[in-house]
Amino acid sequence: MPVISAAIDPITRIEGHLKINVNIDTVNGVQQVVDAWSQGTLFRGFEKILEGRDPRDAPIITSRICGVCPTAHGKAAALALDNAFGVTISEPARLLRNLVHAACFVESDILHFYLLSLPDYIRGPEMAPWLPGLDVGTRLDRRTEEGLRGHYLQAVALRRKAHEMGAIYGGKLPHTPGFIAGGFTAVSSAENKTAFQALLDELTAFVRDVYIPDAQVLASLYDEYFSIGKGYGNLISFGVFRQSVGGASTLFAKGRFVDGMAGVQPLDVAQISEYVTHSWYADSANNQHPSVADTVAQHPKHDAYSWLKAPRYSGANYECGPLSRMTINGDYTNGVSVMDRHLARAHECLKILTAMQGWLAALPVGVSAFTPPTLPRNAVGVGLTEAPRGALGHWLHIEDNVIQRYQVITPTCWNCSPRDEAGQRGPLEQALVGTPVARADQPVEVLRVVHSFDPCLDCATHVMCAGAATQRLELWQPPR
Repeated sequence: MPVISAAIDPITRIEGHLKINVNIDTVNGVQQVVDAWSQGTLFRGFEKILEGRDPRDAPIITSRICGVCPTAHGKAAALALDNAFGVTISEPARLLRNLVHAACFVESDILHFYLLSLPDYIRGPEMAPWLPGLDVGTRLDRRTEEGLRGHYLQAVALRRKAHEMGAIYGGKLPHTPGFIAGGFTAVSSAENKTAFQALLDELTAFVRDVYIPDAQVLASLYDEYFSIGKGYGNLISFGVFRQSVGGASTLFAKGRFVDGMAGVQPLDVAQISEYVTHSWYADSANNQHPSVADTVAQHPKHDAYSWLKAPRYSGANYECGPLSRMTINGDYTNGVSVMDRHLARAHECLKILTAMQGWLAALPVGVSAFTPPTLPRNAVGVGLTEAPRGALGHWLHIEDNVIQRYQVITPTCWNCSPRDEAGQRGPLEQALVGTPVARADQPVEVLRVVHSFDPCLDCATHVMCAGAATQRLELWQPPR
């Protein structure tokens, strides 16, 4: 049987636009993916938008990079400004930043499992937007499937309540204006705390009593997915949710988990570089640290196939996200796979909600969370945090009181990157290799692997051309 080259374009039920190209062949009697290409189809231009602007605009502008994880970008930008301005935030600012950022994590986790991934395993109602869709099979009995569909609808409301909870202090979500250099804009009242507490308790009960059991049921019914989608097995985390104003300790630790090595390895941000050999950017930006790199689009370009750059740590591929954070933190030790990503995310969500109870209890009433900073004429800064999908970094260079250079490396650039100059596949590309595919014209197995990473191409790429509004399967010729 000849190799089948096919593409799913765009991948739906993610944030943004992603095209996945795969080669399918029979290996040892099993039809499976033998090669894969992850293609971000939109250009990211936020770095260029920021040039020449007042640095204090960065949290407001960068939070517009994505509607699902805006707090992560607002927080990363605020951290970069704190670093550049030399300001230490107050304890109320730390607590408020944690609470609003954490609310976004909870909202995103519920969204991902129920609305974005679960439809790969259960049949939806016989109506739009669930139809047309791929054949997900009939493994679940009727009672289990109906229960999960009911929780799907419940999750829509709970996701909204997570946004409402974050908006109590964030002002609004998405795109809160709360994250600013020197702290946070809100001042808590007793009424704010009461309202926040009520929503926090409701969300905690849902995650503990519904979300985690549902993830466990799915894992038990599709246990072969503990052996599918591993990829390189290397994990990275920048750390998130400061436990003190100085940030010496975080709820989730920074570090690296290297497949085949014992223990958590240290993280040296100086070892990060981005490759553009197979990306539509000028080669002058190849293999550069983000603190000195530029974003120079070049399309068309020979052998390039994605608008995503290819971040690497000491030249190696690393996956990021909830599984990375939970593994590096020692909270999850089962392995790296499709189902491990789902289970780690569910348990992480409860861990975050539990921590939020303590942060809310410690939040003082009527106390300012802002320390006025002084804008430097020339400075550099870096803001490292975690978005729901993983490691996020903002690098800032101020010259003559304005932004001279700005660089962002998003989690999806780590996870969904194209090949680098050594020809190494990106983490998602590698994770797809070996995935069994029952029917090449109905590759739901490919979607299950892709969705387990929870790609956010809104974060990774921007500026859209017309013509890619509907999902399609097509023949595809890989780059030579």
